[in-house]
This record gives sequence, C-alpha cells and structure tokens, in this order.
Amino acid sequence: MSILFENMKIGRLRLRNRFVRSATYDGCADKAGHVTDKQIHLYEELAKGGVGLIVSGIASVHSSGRISAFQNIVSDDSAIPGLKKLVTAANSHRAGIALQLFHGGRESAVYQKHKKSEAVAPSMVAPDPYCDLEYRAIMEEEIIEVIKAFGDAAVRAREAGFDAVQVHAAHAYLPSQFLSPFTNQRSDAWGGSPEKRLRFLHEIYKDIRSKVGDDYPVMIKIGVADGFPEGLQFSEGKAAAVSCAGWGFDAIEISQGLRGKRYSQTEFRTRIKGPDQEGYFRTWCREIKKAVDIPVMMVGGLRSFGMMAEAIQNREADFISLCRPLIREPDIIVRWEKGQGGKPTCVSCNLCFEALLKGMPLHCAYMEEARGR
Repeated sequence: MSILFENMKIGRLRLRNRFVRSATYDGCADKAGHVTDKQIHLYEELAKGGVGLIVSGIASVHSSGRISAFQNIVSDDSAIPGLKKLVTAANSHRAGIALQLFHGGRESAVYQKHKKSEAVAPSMVAPDPYCDLEYRAIMEEEIIEVIKAFGDAAVRAREAGFDAVQVHAAHAYLPSQFLSPFTNQRSDAWGGSPEKRLRFLHEIYKDIRSKVGDDYPVMIKIGVADGFPEGLQFSEGKAAAVSCAGWGFDAIEISQGLRGKRYSQTEFRTRIKGPDQEGYFRTWCREIKKAVDIPVMMVGGLRSFGMMAEAIQNREADFISLCRPLIREPDIIVRWEKGQGGKPTCVSCNLCFEALLKGMPLHCAYMEEARGR
C-alpha cells in the first residue's frame, strides 16, 4: 500500500492516512453563522470519501473579523450545537476533524461596512496598490480582545468535540497582516521588527494553550511569504514557522500570506496542467520540514498521486492537503486507495472561488457551466 495511506498522528490525534482536506470556505452557514444540513452532508461526503483529517471552513472567532453573512461563527456558545453535528458527520465515517479559527482583519471590510462597523488591520497603508478596502488601525485593547477570542473559540471547539483546531495565519487575514512588514507598520510592541510582528500570533497560541491544555492538538496554517515583492519574504516567513514549532504547535500547514493582484500571486493559482505547475509551495515545505520537528502539511496545486507520494518519501512533508480537487470529487481518496482513481479532474479554473465571491454556495462551477453549454 502507498505511503500516503499510512496511519498518522498529530499530537494525540490518530488519523487513518496522510490526506487532509485543506480548509475550504463553503458559504453554506445560515445567517446566524450556524451549521446547516447542507454542511453536514458536505462533511459526511468528505469523510466517506477517505479523507484522514477534515479542516473546517473559516470559523469567525470575533464579530469584527467575520467576512460573510454565510460564514460559520465560533464567537459565542450558540454555535456549539451545530458544530457538534459536523463532528459527528466526520467522526462517524472515520475522519478526524479540526475547526479553523479565523479573523479576517481588513479583508472583512465589505461585510463589516454592511453591518455598520469598521474593519481593522495592524496599520493603515496608503497608498496600497493591492487593497482598496475601507478599514482602520486596530487599537491595543482590541488586539487583546481578539487574542482572547481565539482562545475562547478553541474552548468552544473542544466542547463541540473537534479533534483539533487550526489557527489561520495565512491568505491575507489578520494574523498574516501582523506578520507582514507591508501591512504591519506599527512602532509599538506589536510591530517594528520581525519579533514584534510575530508577537500577535505568539499571544494567540499562548491564550489557546492556556485554555485547552497541553493535550489538545493545536495546529497552524501560516503564510510564509507574500505574493508580491514588497511584502513578507520567505527567509523571515521560514523563521516564523520555526518559531511556531518551537512554541508548541502540533502541526503546521505551509501556504502564502498576503495576496497580490493576479491569481499567480495568490494561494489559488490557475493553469495547473503538468508536474511543473503542481505543488507550488513544495520548495517552501521542503525547507521548513528540514528545520522543524512537528508534522508539516503540503498544500498548493497538488494533483498527481505519484508526486504526492514522492514528496512524502523524500521527507518534504508529512501530510498532503487538498482543496479544489475535493470540491469536484470528494471520493477521490477512497478511489485512490482502491487503485481506481487517476488524476483529479479539477482544471484549477477558480470558477468555484468566483462563485463564492458572488454569494453562491461551494460547488464545482466548471461542471455547471459545462452542462449549460
């Protein structure tokens, strides 16, 4: 059997294989931010499809960081009953499940304006060719409040039965905004040097760990470089990842930080037609894997089963994280296990992402468009 189907562990959590469903916003929560039947069905299909670990879509830890009316919340106890149903949907079919803890920072601006609130970020950046949103600099007391909200959200996740939590510190959201020298131009204790820009994330980790204990798996998804030259550089992002491992995070998923203007400057790149376009964060993973002693998850345009196995065999990563292929084929992993699956049919067109931006629920929009031709 392939190395990809070995049993694995993250902290105390035992998993049936090395496949992770990378966190994927589905736009299917109700307007209160609670779990719906559609989400329960989605998670059941992923678990039946063979995923070892499902990382949930972004769950908002604080009202100031909510990015959509159809995003799940974990900012108050009203979310717990529905979240328990997601856990049952996954665990009943042998998949582990982690809740991804999220604050959008300035990326929440459109929804916050609709709610007559202001989005926050580490600093005001003007002019900014990569962001035209309305937001303001976050105040010290608000920073402390958000940090505590991450810890409180982790407590709710554990109460709901989640096997782990994952802090989202990538993809232009608030923790990655603090990490980047482009968006964090503060001169106080929260910015001005790499160590101070990392402090926000460190305080989040400490608050979570103090509230859930040492035995509960706490993971991180971290953006180790921004998508444009003026932003966070990989050398500094790698150092941040190594620090995260040293603090005690139980696993680390390697991705991108701030987004540039084009898909090629983001975490969801297009035109993945061959091995040379696949695994676009593979080099980053390889370098970080050499420097840390916790499990590393590789994500980013992974399509070929052989390449995934090669990355594990070469000790470039410990887990393979998939997003877009599982939108179209949630059962592809169990087919691979049976020797029946080929390369995913996902064409990396990003029509699924564009549909989400229009308020539609998660689906393979390419298939929908093809049927309409």
